[in-house]
Amino acid sequence: MTTSFETVRVAAVHAAAPFLNLEAGVRRAVEFIHEAAAGGARLVAFPETFLPGYPYWIWSHTTKYAAPFFAELYRNAIELPSPQSDAIAAAAREAGVWVSLGVNERDGGTLYNTMAWYSPEGRLVAKHRKLHPTNAERTVWGQGDGRDLFVVDTGFARVGGLICFEHTMSLARHALTAMGEQIHVASWPAINATHADPNAGDFNHYSTTLAAAHAICAQTYVIVVQGRISEEMVERLAVPAGPDAPTVGGGISGFMGPNGKWLAEPHRDTEAVIFADLDLSMIAFAKYFADGAGHYDRPDVFRFDLDRTPHTTLPESTVQQGVIRAASASTKVV
Repeated sequence: MTTSFETVRVAAVHAAAPFLNLEAGVRRAVEFIHEAAAGGARLVAFPETFLPGYPYWIWSHTTKYAAPFFAELYRNAIELPSPQSDAIAAAAREAGVWVSLGVNERDGGTLYNTMAWYSPEGRLVAKHRKLHPTNAERTVWGQGDGRDLFVVDTGFARVGGLICFEHTMSLARHALTAMGEQIHVASWPAINATHADPNAGDFNHYSTTLAAAHAICAQTYVIVVQGRISEEMVERLAVPAGPDAPTVGGGISGFMGPNGKWLAEPHRDTEAVIFADLDLSMIAFAKYFADGAGHYDRPDVFRFDLDRTPHTTLPESTVQQGVIRAASASTKVV
């Protein structure tokens, strides 16, 4: 692999899009992309399911009262490709930046929690679907498969990413390490909504601890990018006041070095685009101590492979053969 030793400016968007409104959310994402580029970023990362928002109701509403929210999410989920996706790609091209965008992706009858990657040339180059939705998230999203583990060679670094509790999947993280990841995007939702553990306290310790572990184990920079809960979300969810009610703000975003330490104090709560300059030459010092996919690996002891076979109900070619087009169908009824 080609190793880069330059310093790269990156950005993280700590924000919420208009809730369950795809068109308005795309316009907001375009604004953030241009703001990040104006600040000198070559890569801008958005939180988990920025478009059109994270389904916070799964932690607070019963199935009966969650159903209308899901229907609204389904209508406002993005298809890849689509005119809305093309608008993001065009913004990446105009701004000249790489974009990692968290979306609710609609494919057929299923939604996926997806990290979409756009190039400065204005192309959707890859998409990572969350391999396994976490707990109640399984009522909303389907699963990804082996195609969803990859790194993107941007020319200045190999960049990869995982979503939320995927960071507890050690083999997924190791796969990215073995692919030579140098910058890692760790995307999360705002973490001040309801959750199952009443003793969890500041839930942000999950994201920060897991980010630090990956930085150290993979010898990579980590962009921690979390969303925030807006006033609109609080009003729409209408959870009664009390310990289970989400509050405005939430989450932290920031940048960690290969030593697992914050490069600067992370940002909390308020909407912001934040920046960091990542000196990629520092990765060599971490690799010198322990290269997780090199001299500190033991492939003779541990066997690991990645199955990239698509997991589909039917092969796409079979699906297309089974669809009768009205324009080509015979008018003769047998």
